[in-house]
Amino acid sequence: MSDLRKSALTIFQAGVAAADPYQAVKRCLIADENQLQILLNDNGDKRTGNWTLIHLIAFGKAACPMIKAAIDTIPAHLIGQAIAVTNYENVKTVLGVKVIGAAHPLPDEAGYAAAKQCAEIAQSANANELVLVLVSGGGSALIPYPVDSVSLKEKIHTTDLLLASGATINQINCVRKHLSQLKGGGLARMVAPADCHALILSDVIGDDLSAIASGPTVPDDTTFSDAINVLNNKGIWHKVPESARHYLEYGQQGKVQETPKAEEAFFTNASYTLIGSNRISVNAIMKAAQSQGFDATLYNDNLCGEARDEAEKLVLFAKEHISKADNRPIALLAGGETTVTLKGNGLGGRNQEMALAFAINAEKQGLPGDWVFLSGGTDGRDGPTDAAGGLVDSGTIQRMQAAGINPAELLANNDSYNALKSSQDLLMTGATGTNVADLQIFLMQP
Repeated sequence: MSDLRKSALTIFQAGVAAADPYQAVKRCLIADENQLQILLNDNGDKRTGNWTLIHLIAFGKAACPMIKAAIDTIPAHLIGQAIAVTNYENVKTVLGVKVIGAAHPLPDEAGYAAAKQCAEIAQSANANELVLVLVSGGGSALIPYPVDSVSLKEKIHTTDLLLASGATINQINCVRKHLSQLKGGGLARMVAPADCHALILSDVIGDDLSAIASGPTVPDDTTFSDAINVLNNKGIWHKVPESARHYLEYGQQGKVQETPKAEEAFFTNASYTLIGSNRISVNAIMKAAQSQGFDATLYNDNLCGEARDEAEKLVLFAKEHISKADNRPIALLAGGETTVTLKGNGLGGRNQEMALAFAINAEKQGLPGDWVFLSGGTDGRDGPTDAAGGLVDSGTIQRMQAAGINPAELLANNDSYNALKSSQDLLMTGATGTNVADLQIFLMQP
C-alpha cells in the first residue's frame, strides 16, 4: 500500500474515532450512589432527577457501546430493564442487557420483535422513573413497528421503493414516521408519564433530531400530506402497497392520529443531548490531515446530491485547486450523505459509487499528480455490501481495464462494488460500532 493510501486510511480512522459512542455517552452521564445527572449541552447544563428506576432502550448501529457506557456509569440498583437493538454485524454481549440483532437497511422480523419489546418497556415505565433512550444511526430500520393495518412486509416494500427512488433520508423518514408506532415521537408518547431523555449520536447532516432514527423521542413537524407528497413526487405512489396508501389517506383525512407535535404535554418531560455528529468527525479529519503535513481545505461539510454528480464536481474543484497549490501536498475534505438513483441491477453503495465516479472523471479530466480519493461510511458498511466505501487512486482505471472491466459500463449499472473489487479499491473496515454518515478525503502529493 502506498504512503498516500495509508495516510487517507489514517485520516478516515481519526474521523471514526471522534464518533466513539462509548466515550460520547460516558462524557454525558455523571452518577453517584443515588443520583444521575445528565449533561444537556456543551454549556454544562444538566438534568437531574430522583428517579427510582432508570430503564435503558438503545437502538442503532452504536447501540451496544452506548448502552455499555450507561451500564458502566449508572449505579446497578437504579437500572431497571435494559435492551439494545443493533445490526447483526455490531452485536456484542453486554452484561445485564438483552442484546438483539436485526437487519439493516431493510427491516426484518427480528427487528419487529425487538421493537415490540422496546415498546413494552416504554409503556411499563412509571411516573417516578426515567427511560434513557440511546439513539444512533440505523435505528429506523432496526426497530420497525408498523401501524396495525400495515404488515412488516408491506412496510419493507415501501422502504425498498423509497431507497431505489433516490429519496433523501428526510423523505424516507417522513414516510416511515407515518407508518410507524415508534417513530416521529411515538416512543416518547409511549414513555409518558415517565420521564424520557435521549442521548443521540447523529448520522444526519445538519443534525435534524426529528430525522435521526426517524426521531422517536422528539416532535415531528411533518404530516400525512407530506408523506403522500414524497411518494407522489418520486413517482412511486401507485407502487406502494394498498394498505399503506389507505392508512396515509385516512391520516390525511384526520381519521387516524397524527404523529406527536411540539405542543403535546408529555414533551415537557422529554429532553435530549446531541453527543456526536458528522461535523465533529469532519473537524477531526481536518486536524488529522494537518498533523500529517497536508494543506487541508474543507470542501463541503454538507455534501449531498447524486453521488456520481458530486464526484464530478469534486474532480473539477480538485483540478483547479491543484493548479494553485504551489507544489504543496493538499487535502480536500468533506462530510455528508449523498444519494444514488438506481438505474441498473449491480451491487454497491453511495460511497463506492462516488469513488468509482471520481476515478472515471479524474481519468477523463487528466487530474495531475499522485492522488488518492476515499469515500467511506463511518459505520463501516456502504449500502447492502460488506465494504465501507472505496479508496481509489491515479492507477485505479488502468487496474480495472487490465482486469477486463469497463468502468463506465459498471457505473451505469450501479455496479461499483464489483468494479472496485477488480482494482482492489474497496474500503474494508468491518463494522465500526458507530455511525455519523460519510467522510470524503482527497489527498494529492505533487
